[in-house]
Amino acid sequence: MPYKDKDISKLYYTMGEVTSMFNVNASQIRFYEREFTILQPKKNKKGNRLFTQEDIDNLKIIFHLVKEKGYTLQGAKDYLKSKGSEVKENQKVIDSLEQLKMFLLEVKEQL
Repeated sequence: MPYKDKDISKLYYTMGEVTSMFNVNASQIRFYEREFTILQPKKNKKGNRLFTQEDIDNLKIIFHLVKEKGYTLQGAKDYLKSKGSEVKENQKVIDSLEQLKMFLLEVKEQL
């Protein structure tokens, strides 16, 4: 059985990396951090925010609810409180489908 490399992921992402992932300003990320209690990035001694993969996943959920589904901030907060675990499971399915789509598009280009 051949050796398969594990995907190496970072433990912490900087604010610059997060803003480029979501293509938004840092002020919007800071605003969502204040508004949503599920976002709790760590801060180093300088005060720079360090986001974990869980924080990135939570941001994906928030952006999905607010930007794509059209929820207000209060509506998104209420929805996360009432159906938090269900939303996280749905986001995992969405992420895996997006990865599958990217893979299939790569295969299509190679043909």
